[in-house]
Amino acid sequence: MNSPIVSAAVPVPDVAPEHARPSGPAPAPLSLTRSGPVLHVRLDPATRDDVLGAAAVDALLAVLDDLHDQPDIRVLVLSSLGEDFCLGADRGEFQDALAADPTGTSVRRIADKAQRLCQALENTHAVTVARLHGRVIGAGLALAAYCDLRAGADSCRFRMPEVGLGLAPAWGGAMGRLVAEAGASRIRELMLTCDEFDADTAHRLGLLHKVAPLDGLDDAVAAWTRPLARRSPQALVLTKRMLAGYAKAARTADTALLDAHLFAAQLTQPRAT
Repeated sequence: MNSPIVSAAVPVPDVAPEHARPSGPAPAPLSLTRSGPVLHVRLDPATRDDVLGAAAVDALLAVLDDLHDQPDIRVLVLSSLGEDFCLGADRGEFQDALAADPTGTSVRRIADKAQRLCQALENTHAVTVARLHGRVIGAGLALAAYCDLRAGADSCRFRMPEVGLGLAPAWGGAMGRLVAEAGASRIRELMLTCDEFDADTAHRLGLLHKVAPLDGLDDAVAAWTRPLARRSPQALVLTKRMLAGYAKAARTADTALLDAHLFAAQLTQPRAT
């Protein structure tokens, strides 16, 4: 059945014009546009902060859950309508959750959803493509890393700032994925130093598959989506499953399921002075 994909928990309108924003006082966290077997999912921040809040995580989870009933969708393109792709998780939400529940249970629930979102991105039958521009930081980089293919504007800037904030990088269980994609040595350096790196460096590391000028980024993505839209859905999903199996077989340990507890535990501990 070819029914439109919407979020039951968070309203997500279909938006036909490219990069159009929903009107009204409370914008939805996502905008969706479908073109045949290609679904474009755009983060649509309600403020200029371009952070990934709980509403966006819920909406993304709902979209990926709906994809189970949409086997004819072969490709999902993830991008953003903000000035940046994503500046990371919404730390204000974590602070509010801790203030309301100092035990950390609420924070752990938020972190659990982040982990489920990344796993849903990895496991969905559709080929996932990240279209990146501006800054890609923290949780934004984790989200992109879980996509199958990643194209970035040549002006992109990346950073993993968690250690500088007094936290271990635990959002979404992404450390294992980043190490698998780019190698332990360089990810270790970038996580410990929190250094910013550019699109060319991300490309050399394998965190970007393509780098293009911003005005040519849509064409670079379309060069993937056009042939993928013609591929056999069964061949695509089986290939994805095989690649995921080989990648996981190469890991000696995967602690991603513990990351939500680690994240909550860090935030509830008193900071050293």
